[in-house]
Amino acid sequence: MPACPHPLGAHMSIAGGLDRAFARAEAVGGTALQIFTKNASQWRGKAIDDASARAFRTAWEKSGIGPVLAHASYLINLAAPDTELWEKSKAAFLDELQRCARLGIPWLVLHPGSHRGEGEEAGLTRVVTALQEILADSPAEVGVLLENTAAQGDYLGGRFEHLAEILARVPQGRLGVCFDTCHAFAAGYDLAGPEGYRLVMDEFDRRVGVESIRAFHLNDSLKGLGSRVDRHEQIGRGAIGRAGFAALMTDPRFTAIPKILETPKGEDDAWDRINLTLLRKLAQGD
Repeated sequence: MPACPHPLGAHMSIAGGLDRAFARAEAVGGTALQIFTKNASQWRGKAIDDASARAFRTAWEKSGIGPVLAHASYLINLAAPDTELWEKSKAAFLDELQRCARLGIPWLVLHPGSHRGEGEEAGLTRVVTALQEILADSPAEVGVLLENTAAQGDYLGGRFEHLAEILARVPQGRLGVCFDTCHAFAAGYDLAGPEGYRLVMDEFDRRVGVESIRAFHLNDSLKGLGSRVDRHEQIGRGAIGRAGFAALMTDPRFTAIPKILETPKGEDDAWDRINLTLLRKLAQGD
């Protein structure tokens, strides 16, 4: 098979050290990588010392991995109406941006958060205010990628308009979008075939702008269109199916954009290998 120009990879474990993620990524055939920079179920992690930062950067330089992204903790809720949680979330997110800067990671992926019943506009305003404050105090070399969500419950980001509003109201130029295929489909955007894919991307372009997409999360959907249920499935084995991913993998606008799997891994990360192989075949038109 000819070399695939798409930067493709998966979210990999950092067990045993941040730098070990690179060997794991290469073992499944990845050329891109996403990690948590700490335990995602904790508010704060152990500080990244000089030795750990050097080991990470050295492993990256010696590897065949190109783009590296980090994903913020799911505990963070910048839309929270509760002041204590909001302040705690802002501090945690600032810490994660600083951790990325230590490691040389240019993008940190963030879920916009839940308005907890206070309404979308109130929640969006909280997110915008938080990001304006955080970006003013954080390392300029790290940007934020807002991830679209499955529109479950009170979560923001299920509609493209939410992303557009945040991008428009935080004009520092350090924001982009991480487009999750499962989330979009679960939120009601039909990516299941070439025509559906075209219509969804046309709508995204009108409302947000495809140039804002700096990364993809490639996940099939276990549940149906508009289910608002975030359950990832292996590529081509869910409700989106192979045709939807083929349309994305052959869209020349996104060839250079990193694409990350967040699908169930199986024993010894076997499903990552299977999914990455399939995506490369789809990129070749197979």
